[in-house]
Amino acid sequence: MKQAKATAHTRLIKILKQNSLNITESRKKILQLFLEQDGALAHGDIEKRAGEKFDRVTVYRTLQTFVNKGIVHIIPTADNAIRYALCKDDCSEVGHDDHHIHFVCDNCHTTYCLDDIVTPDIRLPKGYSGRHVEMVVEGICKNCK
Repeated sequence: MKQAKATAHTRLIKILKQNSLNITESRKKILQLFLEQDGALAHGDIEKRAGEKFDRVTVYRTLQTFVNKGIVHIIPTADNAIRYALCKDDCSEVGHDDHHIHFVCDNCHTTYCLDDIVTPDIRLPKGYSGRHVEMVVEGICKNCK
């Protein structure tokens, strides 16, 4: 148990250092939540789990920093809310390489990144320039079946 915690803490510090970020309590706590989570998190989920120690603005700024650095990516939802998920290793400040499908469970409402299923290339008509493709599949997750 202690070994697993030490390994997770080492990974957390490594991610922050690789992205040239100061190692603050809010960044450590919020990143830890993502490392422990199987699915995506909403801003409100993060606020609740982080505790009273971090206010709404601190959580928001930390999330924006993580998005800008390529640590987490944004997943828009059908109700215009936003969820955040940990990026794969090949995302960076220059751009997110999150060309995968997201799955939202109708039962538990968890949003999962299905990294092994790549979004298809979309051929746009002449004159159009795409910036981002988002594909969301809704259904029942393997934990709820």
